[in-house]
Amino acid sequence: MAARGIEIKLTQRERKEQQKRHRRRPTTPAAAAHISCSQRLGPTTAARPRGMAAPALRSRASRALSGGRWQLRLLGSSSAAETGAEKEREGGERFELSAAREYYDYRKSIYGDVTHHALLVDAVGTLVVPAQPTAQVYKSIGEKYGVKYSEDEILMRYRRAYEQPWGGSRLRYVDDGRPFWQHIVTSSTGCSDAQYFEELYQYFITEKAWKLCDPEAEHVFKALREAGVKTAVVSNFDTRLRPLLQALKCDQWFDAVAVSAEVAAEKPNPTIFLKACEFLGVKPEEAVHVGDDRRNDLWGARDAGCDAWLWGSDVHSFKEVAERIGVEVTK
Repeated sequence: MAARGIEIKLTQRERKEQQKRHRRRPTTPAAAAHISCSQRLGPTTAARPRGMAAPALRSRASRALSGGRWQLRLLGSSSAAETGAEKEREGGERFELSAAREYYDYRKSIYGDVTHHALLVDAVGTLVVPAQPTAQVYKSIGEKYGVKYSEDEILMRYRRAYEQPWGGSRLRYVDDGRPFWQHIVTSSTGCSDAQYFEELYQYFITEKAWKLCDPEAEHVFKALREAGVKTAVVSNFDTRLRPLLQALKCDQWFDAVAVSAEVAAEKPNPTIFLKACEFLGVKPEEAVHVGDDRRNDLWGARDAGCDAWLWGSDVHSFKEVAERIGVEVTK
């Protein structure tokens, strides 16, 4: 029994020595990179199962097309100086690019060369942006009403107020949104003057308060309409959105407007996207939504069954959006 115990101890000691030798075994940078990339990317040489579902393809497509450009350079030949890590990474990118193209080939096989029948567009941050920083406007107009806070202080207080639950309601914007915005202005500036609030409120309906994110957008929306692609604005906004679009002379670009204050649902609630699709007479899977907020726009639209691209990451201009849909834009 004692001899057997010694035998077991010796065996365990041998195993420990083997493990130490294994840990001390030199690993080349290329081998280490190969292990790291394999763990991160998974197999890059195995073919995708033929039955991969469209959502999985769509997810791969979004990753591969992040930045909104086909990375054709990845398909070029590798130089002799490239390390194993670079080759492994490029192999993974080729695989992702292949999956992206496969997804869009899949959509074309169903919908034709124009891969989406409808385009949904976020308003603030995608279609339009404030012409001046909000805190700057609050301060410049508020000085004559006794506002003393700096722009940085106003911005900090604005963010804090905006992020807090509003009056126990699930909606911030109801009808014209006045009660909500009165709360925001007072919390941000410390000024509750009714005339100050009214001046601010009216300012943000005017053309001078906003500018288009993409100066070439008008030509793109015209091309989309000619190609039969329906368009809608989908926005968390109050009822001032419609007059604002009219002031910016872009209301005619869209077939419908889905405003949270009117449909009683705010992004990322799928309801607002479904309402937009209903207004346009399309199914959610026939539409793609473009917006700048990952949670509200990307995830919300996908929860509704729509395709979705992130503005500033997947796409950077409306011409790029149109081209990805399959519509050529000529100026």
